[in-house]
Amino acid sequence: MSYTIVVNGVQRSADVDGETPLLWVLRDTLDLKGTKFGCGAAQCGACTVHMDGHPTRACQTPIASVGDGRITTIEAIGESSIGRALQEAWIEHDVPQCGYCQAGQIMTAAHLLSQTPKPTDADINEAMSGNLCRCATYTRIRAAIKTAAGKA
Repeated sequence: MSYTIVVNGVQRSADVDGETPLLWVLRDTLDLKGTKFGCGAAQCGACTVHMDGHPTRACQTPIASVGDGRITTIEAIGESSIGRALQEAWIEHDVPQCGYCQAGQIMTAAHLLSQTPKPTDADINEAMSGNLCRCATYTRIRAAIKTAAGKA
């Protein structure tokens, strides 16, 4: 079946089964490789995208459930002032090591800053708790979020 969704402000079509996870539509059909597969069970956060501005685990979101939701991926997050500030802060604080989880980390952090412009450590810990980093760069992630909060 053919599904038409809005991704990064552009209407895109995918001829896939309705149960196909949004993650695979983004990566395999629409060739947007920034969103990563981590665990496949919505537990690690590597596949986080925004649907209508809210963090969504793309590995567990069937394409049929997207409907007219607007999807934003890491490829477009830098178009917002918050996303741009986060990307700059990520570089400034040398956050990534392997980098695998970083797209999901930034997407979750962008939502946090959109809701809580000046987060406390507790706010950051709570918002980011569902995003795992194999390299354990959590201290740098927190510092980068605080830096971005001052710039966004």
